[in-house]
This record gives sequence, structure tokens and C-alpha cells, in this order.
Amino acid sequence: MVVDHGHGARLRLRVRADHLRISAWSPKPWLDAVVDASFEQLVTEANEASVGWDFSWLDGRATEERTSWGYQRLLGRKLAGARAALDIQTGGGEVLAGAGSENFPATLVATEGWPPNVAKATALLHPLGVVVVADPDDPPLPFADCAFDLVTSRHPATVHWSEIERVLTPAGTYFAQHVGGAPNVEISEYLLGPLDPDDDRNHEIEADEARKAGLEVVQRRNERLHLAFFDVGAVIYFLRKVIWTVPDFTVDRYRDRLEALHEQIRRDGVFRSTMSRTLFEVRKPTRS
Repeated sequence: MVVDHGHGARLRLRVRADHLRISAWSPKPWLDAVVDASFEQLVTEANEASVGWDFSWLDGRATEERTSWGYQRLLGRKLAGARAALDIQTGGGEVLAGAGSENFPATLVATEGWPPNVAKATALLHPLGVVVVADPDDPPLPFADCAFDLVTSRHPATVHWSEIERVLTPAGTYFAQHVGGAPNVEISEYLLGPLDPDDDRNHEIEADEARKAGLEVVQRRNERLHLAFFDVGAVIYFLRKVIWTVPDFTVDRYRDRLEALHEQIRRDGVFRSTMSRTLFEVRKPTRS
């Protein structure tokens, strides 16, 4: 996803599980004290909290449902059977490293476009024998045709199917977990009103795009997962971090709706939202 910030400046926003992971724990015992706090107290606390990639501030105040398939574990199995593999948009390298270096093929390359993450991934992955390549995530990929028998990615911001097809060997596999369409639409619509459907990450459309690039869809599993927010401060903090949910978000701009949300959460105990994840396994046909 790309958000325009005016004056021609553009910021590419990466939707990645290693960045956007909320605790799957139950609410902590002190949650009652948080919920009993006033609206202004919760606003002040959320606005003063430091915003980075770490979501630990939300522990006990929000929960996120996990996929049933366990991408990282499956990634380790795929890597163990590969000869040469490429991980696209690796982020800080945590997901790839967590797949287990004992599973790494002899040749393993990772790309990343955001300079702070390039440095982070290099420090983490180089000792494990992975070559990290700084790449802007725009085609073409800086690799030869048919260079890899496995290409992987966890929550890529963009998916260039023709480039994936080009760098895969015949019978090679693309294995990835994508962010699906309409993430956190419930939060967006609570503040913004009804939105036009956004299908650019719809799993059926992505599968059609893969086929158009000459790839065969072997597996496509989509799940709609739940997020739960237990106080309005958690929602505010989330919106400060995940800025594409409500791109013009400020507390002052949406104060009336946030106050209504505060009262709703006090009444119901929770505000629920949803996100979508798709597991893709795609194969390049064998050519005679």
C-alpha cells in the first residue's frame, strides 16, 4: 500500500506480521482499571505512548487472532526442500530467521527496500549465511531468469507476479502469506463511514493475476481473522501506528466518534475488527 502525503512525497507502508503483531493473550487483570479510566485519561496515555514497530504497548489491551496454518513452520519445510531460495521484502528478517537456519538451502537471498530494515536484516541474517540485497521492491528484481526454485514472502507490500515467474525455475514454487483485502474495515468505517470496496488484495483477484503471469495456483487458503480492542486508548494507539486504516487520523478530528466508541466499549467490553490473510502456493509450469 502506498499513501500520498502531499507535495509529491510518497511513503510505502509495509503490512507485515513481524511489524504488526498484537498479543494473542487474554486481557490482563489490570484491564478493569484501564476500562474505568476516563476518556481524556485514555486519550492522553495513547497519545503520549511511543510509536514504533513494537506493539507490546497493546499487550492485554488488544488481541489478534492467528491463522490456522502457521506460516513460519510451513516456510521452514519449504526451505528445507529447496536448492536456491529468495525471500522478497524480508522486513527485519525475523520471520525468515525464525524458520530455522537448519532448514536453509545452500543459496538463500533476501531482499528489502527500507534502509533501517536492510541494516536490521543484514545483522540478523548474514551470520546465518543469508545474502541480504537492498532492493526498492519495484521491478525488475536484481536476479537472473530462472535463478531460484523457491521464492517466498510474508506480507509483501506489492506483488509483481511477472517478476516472480521470471526468476523461478521451471517447476519452481512461490510460497507466501499475503494480507488480504479490507483490513480493519470496521475501524475505518466506524470513523469514516461506508467505504468503497477495495479489492486490490482480494485473494481471488490475486490468484487471477498469478495465472495471467503464467503461474499455476496450487494452494490458496484465505481466513478472516478477528482483532479485539478493550479500551479506546488501544484503538487510538493502533490508528497512530497503522496509519493507512484512517489516513487523516487525529484525536481532535475524530473526537466525537472516539467518545462514542469509548462509551460503546464501556458498555460492551470490546470493539471488534477483522483482517484477512491468504496462504499462497503457486508453481511455475515445467516447459519442454
